[in-house]
Amino acid sequence: MPNFPPIIVYAIPFFLLAMLLEFFVASAKNIKVYSTKDAFSSIAMGLGNVFIGFVSKLFVFAALYYVYENFRIFTVPITWWSFIILIFLDDFSYYWFHRTSHENRFFWASHVVHHSSKHYNLSTALRQTWTGGFYSFIFWLWLPLIGFHPGMIIFQMSISLLYQFWIHTELIQKMPKWVEFFFNTPSHHRVHHGSNPIYLDRNHAGILIIWDKLFGTFQPELESEKVNATLSDYDLLFFPTEGENFGHVSFESIIAGTPILISNRTPLLGLSESNIGWDLDLSDPDRFAQKIEYIYRMNEQDMTVMQGYIKSYIESSVFFNSKFPNYKEMYFD
Repeated sequence: MPNFPPIIVYAIPFFLLAMLLEFFVASAKNIKVYSTKDAFSSIAMGLGNVFIGFVSKLFVFAALYYVYENFRIFTVPITWWSFIILIFLDDFSYYWFHRTSHENRFFWASHVVHHSSKHYNLSTALRQTWTGGFYSFIFWLWLPLIGFHPGMIIFQMSISLLYQFWIHTELIQKMPKWVEFFFNTPSHHRVHHGSNPIYLDRNHAGILIIWDKLFGTFQPELESEKVNATLSDYDLLFFPTEGENFGHVSFESIIAGTPILISNRTPLLGLSESNIGWDLDLSDPDRFAQKIEYIYRMNEQDMTVMQGYIKSYIESSVFFNSKFPNYKEMYFD
């Protein structure tokens, strides 16, 4: 039985030192990237993930080992070249796990924890689920089936998690072009954590960004001044969410002058009265379809009129001015 070191546990001091370094560098540049409560929440969730991981990893290892011992088709030797192959196969598995975690409600219920921070820094990388480890392993079951030892698989999963730590930062902008082309980088992962409509459910890569490029989920990071310009090229934001605490995505579209079609389960209500879009009940999908067709058939003049209403809404909205006055200043700045 091969013995692989618990590298995540060994890396904890490195995580803490790296976060301190990021904090001091950001402070020296007068950039606020940390909030005390938020950072401690992330660290606590990360420590909880490590402790619960002692149990979940035993469960995962048992499941992988059962498949390996009883159903494997081949036996892959534990050598340097098999680890190189496993890097690609593990990363492929991670891509589909991560993508599913954003597209399926059951998996999102666990993964949403990682996206719950209001900040994007190295501590955010530690904000991990306490439950996902007990069932996400199903995306890796095919690896012991084709002959990879469970110890190799879990070790490579840990390496992937370690790699993804450093990409959770705003201090590193763009890497060299060849790195940006092949690998997941801070720039690519900022897109993944972004709330802009064009960034939603994009860049699910673990180590290699090539999977997003192959399967159509890649989105490069835009310069901040280009985000609104890009959004304004669209005729409608269609976002029938079952729940949104605030609705940053909808706000991005409104600021860009793009009408929105959302559910009535967000704080943004009464859109049709303001002529800037619609908030509809999810139980009536036909009404959603009617509004999409309405926008599709809208001529340029009517769209310009609607965009005028949106501009007036931004400038005088009670929602902006009374409920969330700071957001108006933030978005205009």
